Amino acid sequence: MRGALLRYRTLAWITGLWLLVLTGEMIYKYILLDDRSTAPHWLFYIGQIHGLFYMLYLVFTIDLGIKARWKPATTALTCLAGTIPFLSFVFEHWRTREVKTAFGL
Repeated sequence: MRGALLRYRTLAWITGLWLLVLTGEMIYKYILLDDRSTAPHWLFYIGQIHGLFYMLYLVFTIDLGIKARWKPATTALTCLAGTIPFLSFVFEHWRTREVKTAFGL
């Protein structure tokens, strides 16, 4: 259980941080720039990196959900937390507290 929780916590933070970077990139590209075609090409990779980490986050969230015997709705909501800025940090805190209390970690 400790390993699953650690993997989940790590990916929740990494996914949350990359989502914040992606949000900043989108604000810059679509709101601050007059013409988005003038944006640096490397900005494209921010979304790709976040997507990769989000997929890993999903795998580790489902793994923890199975091991902790979460209800399907709890697992689904926790999975969706990686798509809303700052929410993955909140859910990571809640789920960590729940798992540590339930399993005496």
